[in-house]
Amino acid sequence: MDEKIKNLLSKMKWLGHDTFKITNKLTIYTDPYKLKGELEKGDLILVTHGHYDHFSLEDIKKIEKDDTVIVAPPDCARKRSNIISIEVGERKELKGVQIQAVPAYNIGKDFHPKGNKWVGYIFIVDNVRIYHAGDTDIIPEMEDFKCDIALLPVSGTYVMTPDEAAEAALKINPKVAVPMHYGSIVGSLNDAKKFKEKLEGKIEVYIFG
Repeated sequence: MDEKIKNLLSKMKWLGHDTFKITNKLTIYTDPYKLKGELEKGDLILVTHGHYDHFSLEDIKKIEKDDTVIVAPPDCARKRSNIISIEVGERKELKGVQIQAVPAYNIGKDFHPKGNKWVGYIFIVDNVRIYHAGDTDIIPEMEDFKCDIALLPVSGTYVMTPDEAAEAALKINPKVAVPMHYGSIVGSLNDAKKFKEKLEGKIEVYIFG
């Protein structure tokens, strides 16, 4: 594994579901949900969409401080005055972090319609491009995504199955793929392991403990 990526992974923690914490010069959270214990306050919080297990005001309150920047799609941003709205395709630099909102939606099921304009994020930390997919299926736009680390949902039902997530990883071709969206509402560690098996010898997969 590339030393730069290995170093960044050492600064990341998976807190369950789609929640990651990256602690570097800043503390960055994605989709905080069911946070437990004493946690560092966040400098930057990225919210992908409005479902309760991704946009949890209760959990945001646990980690926000006076100068925390919260970024979310427009329908979420309308619910609180201190949330910065971001649209699909939009790029912003916040707290010195370059952020791009990319599409996230279902094909053939109705949980995350394309018309909702919900997002995933590609953002840069320590010169490493991280793609957080949000809740999505395999979508044509993925062919244009460029990242070093891809955080991909693998639990099926509302998002991609392990097989579909592996196909998405091959389309995106990151240096490292990380499974998420399991072990909380749907999916289990077995889905993460199946995802890894599918990519054996093709893309390195890192499963957080």
